[in-house]
Amino acid sequence: MFLPVNIDEMRSLGWECLDIILISGDAYIDHPSFGAAIIGKYLVSKGFKVGIIAQPDTLSNTDFQKLPAPRLFVGISSGNVDSMVNNYTASKKPRRSDDYSEGGAGGKRPDRAVIVYANKAKENFKGVPVVIGGIEASLRRVAHYDYWSDKVRRSILADSKADILVFGQGERTILKIAQELKAGKSAGQLRDLRGTAFIAGKTENLTDKYKYEQLPSFEEVISDKEMFIKAEKVIHSVTNPFLDTGLVQETNGRQIVINPPVLPDDHLDEFYDLEFENKPHPMYKEPIPAYEMIRNSITIHRGCFGGCSFCSIAQHQGSFIQSRSEASIVKDAMKLKSKSVTDLGGPSANMYRMRGRDLEKCMKCVRLSCLFPKLCPNLDTSHKKLIKLYDTVKEHKRVFINSGIRHELALLDKEYMRAVAGEFTSGLLKIAPEHTEADILRLMLKPDIIRYEEFVKLFRQYSKKEQYVLPYLISAFPGATLDTAKKMSAYLKIYNIKVEQVQDFIPLPMTIAACMYYTEKNFFTGEKIYVAKSYKEREEHRKLMQWWKK
Repeated sequence: MFLPVNIDEMRSLGWECLDIILISGDAYIDHPSFGAAIIGKYLVSKGFKVGIIAQPDTLSNTDFQKLPAPRLFVGISSGNVDSMVNNYTASKKPRRSDDYSEGGAGGKRPDRAVIVYANKAKENFKGVPVVIGGIEASLRRVAHYDYWSDKVRRSILADSKADILVFGQGERTILKIAQELKAGKSAGQLRDLRGTAFIAGKTENLTDKYKYEQLPSFEEVISDKEMFIKAEKVIHSVTNPFLDTGLVQETNGRQIVINPPVLPDDHLDEFYDLEFENKPHPMYKEPIPAYEMIRNSITIHRGCFGGCSFCSIAQHQGSFIQSRSEASIVKDAMKLKSKSVTDLGGPSANMYRMRGRDLEKCMKCVRLSCLFPKLCPNLDTSHKKLIKLYDTVKEHKRVFINSGIRHELALLDKEYMRAVAGEFTSGLLKIAPEHTEADILRLMLKPDIIRYEEFVKLFRQYSKKEQYVLPYLISAFPGATLDTAKKMSAYLKIYNIKVEQVQDFIPLPMTIAACMYYTEKNFFTGEKIYVAKSYKEREEHRKLMQWWKK
């Protein structure tokens, strides 16, 4: 079944009312790769009646009135992507297309979608609690630097006036909220749930279940960059959920309270084994690019312990790897109509089932990365379970790994390198060294470029046919000068590396790299660094990386 998108579909299911409405900035694709679908289907499996409003027109109330007001709450997300990243290029120019919309058409997702949808929900469903979540809300739960307005903005809770913010992996948290509201509690009474944030009165007492770190106030971080850096350091020191530490930030005379993240979930099969249609809702007549891209790929885990300074995964899914069972993954593979699985992976392609040998040590750890500057000696880096997974899926489908491999991690397991290069690459493998210069790689928390060179050499050695490795690179990263860009350009020329697409750096909220971009200081040493901010200079950086284009 599809989640109902209008009253007729709701009644065809035998439902006379709804418990929950989900509003999403994506087209509705009933597939576990899309947040609204997996949240909605999980709630339905637990007995709740859930409808969905996908990409509503916010210039009128018509789309918001296609379903009756829900009894429990309205859940809101911008979709699988942040609306500002989705709507604008790195140079802040409007994008013409949207891969998550029918026909790839742009303009169907408003800027700052969570805030806009929340306001429309309050207008159309008066008195119904509003719960916000997804990547856009998750990374704006505290005061944050906003690249698109070039200023520090307060928590999205204050601007959306939502009752509860859910951050990180939300399935079990959302279920708990639904159960508590159904039991008669008010949204204002739900103050102790992990993975949630809310606004409290200045003198309100907080739960004694957790410890709380006091952040510099919103008023302090907007007026003093040193205080902004201080806040970011505290935020990144408590991402480990086992520390049981939340955050409090005074904002406009009230408190933004952020409870600790959810604990790692070792039962992901419960979500992915739900019944999905695995296709877009039939109301769409044209293809949806995002679906076409992932329709033959399978998510095998969540989380990433790489800790790259430009990446938001640790602040969203966490750094503990949470893996699906082999049986669940194989079942998904067998459902595919295609003869091939085009990608088996997650935030990273090669962290499946990896974790610390001694969990007690992991539970106390405050490292930003398990890989940088040196490999954590407690980390079990064996790829045996991953190789076994490839081999098992291969009994039913051809398997290809196209991207996402952490190359410095793969180098630690020659059997994995031999398997990927020899059997599981279709001809082109994309790897992310991100840069070539050592000083920039240190700021990125990425390994020296020699690790990439070693990976390419070994990959070629183990390849049984002609195939290639193509690097992902980021231009104009904080700390990179024009001279730095010229050095990278020279490196690419020497190795005749012709990169078609270059990712111009975008400072994502709540990332260390965004802090460095805004403050123009090295997050780790406090030293001043150069940051290319003008469109003209950023363009020069990119052109130098694409040296072969005339």
